Amino acid sequence: MDGPRKHCVRLTAEQRERLETLTRNGADKAKRILHARVLLMSDQDHPRGRYADERIAAALGIHVNSVARVRKAFVLRGEGCALERKPRLTPPVPPKLDGAAEAHLIAICCSPAPDGRTRWTMTLLADELKGRGIVTSISAEAVRLCLKKTTCNPGRRSGSASPSVRAGGSSPGWNGSSSSTPPRTTPTSR
Repeated sequence: MDGPRKHCVRLTAEQRERLETLTRNGADKAKRILHARVLLMSDQDHPRGRYADERIAAALGIHVNSVARVRKAFVLRGEGCALERKPRLTPPVPPKLDGAAEAHLIAICCSPAPDGRTRWTMTLLADELKGRGIVTSISAEAVRLCLKKTTCNPGRRSGSASPSVRAGGSSPGWNGSSSSTPPRTTPTSR
């Protein structure tokens, strides 16, 4: 047993049942299950007595400071904060293309392909964005991911960013009739 704790965890019967169910089913995020196990083992009213932080850390394969941090989050901010990771306010890497740059990209897709080319490729689009000074650097994959969010298809022959509407019975497959072959007729009896 360790010395007196600054943040003592006391679980209610409902909380204990909820955390035990969470750890038993295994259908949740691994980090959430791990934090639930930390809370269950550090409960003051644990059926086998409370576990020391070092024993919890050794049993779960985490650092002692992580055990203390989960306990502190539970005591100060509640069960939800102890189990869930704090969401990021900003993405780790800002997006290369904002709304205005996306609009430029779509406008480039709608324009005719460069001389000697029949359609735009992702590399050509990335080079064009850099050439126009819209971005300083961008990869073909970043262009692809940006276009994936829209209905724009640079490989389409129509050269339009909006999807084309097909007639009722048309399909991209084989056409049943051809102008070079006469239609079949059934022989009529005379």
